[in-house]
Amino acid sequence: MPKDMRQIVKDAEQDQLELPKGHRERFEDRLALVPNHRQRSNFFFLKIAASLVLLVSLGYFAINSSFTGGVEQTSELPESQFSGLGGVSPEMQKVENYYLTAINYELASLEKTSENQKLLDDYLDKIGKLDEDYKRLNEELAEKGVNEKTIHALITNLQLRLQLLLQLKDQLNELQTRNDIKNEDSTI
Repeated sequence: MPKDMRQIVKDAEQDQLELPKGHRERFEDRLALVPNHRQRSNFFFLKIAASLVLLVSLGYFAINSSFTGGVEQTSELPESQFSGLGGVSPEMQKVENYYLTAINYELASLEKTSENQKLLDDYLDKIGKLDEDYKRLNEELAEKGVNEKTIHALITNLQLRLQLLLQLKDQLNELQTRNDIKNEDSTI
């Protein structure tokens, strides 16, 4: 006749209540060989923290950035710009390329009309002055060598140009909205 499952489990529990001799010592020896999980998690935490700092920094630069050049600037960048931050390190080359690409994109997306001509000219003059400063800073970097102050000034210059372009774009959108409202009012 088949055995009751409850009886089988009770019998198995009674057989396994006592551990073999030396089991606890062997287990502790093996446990000592396992790497400490906390040490690994600390490094993992540091990797995550470093990634977050990098992302926040890039986000800050993307939001507060200024781009260079005038509307007439082409997608090809002068060689002097490539020898600037790119000569410092590959990471700086990426930062510089990011800003210059964004600046060129914003410049290419600007539309010149008779209503926004004066506003465009004012902003492009400011951006042109920053572009001249950027070239001067690149020359200074080439002459005096790498120093933190010049690198910071170059990055800040790029950020300011991007900020100006973004402000210009906001003002152009506002101007366009006002013109659209005037046109709607005059047609009614």
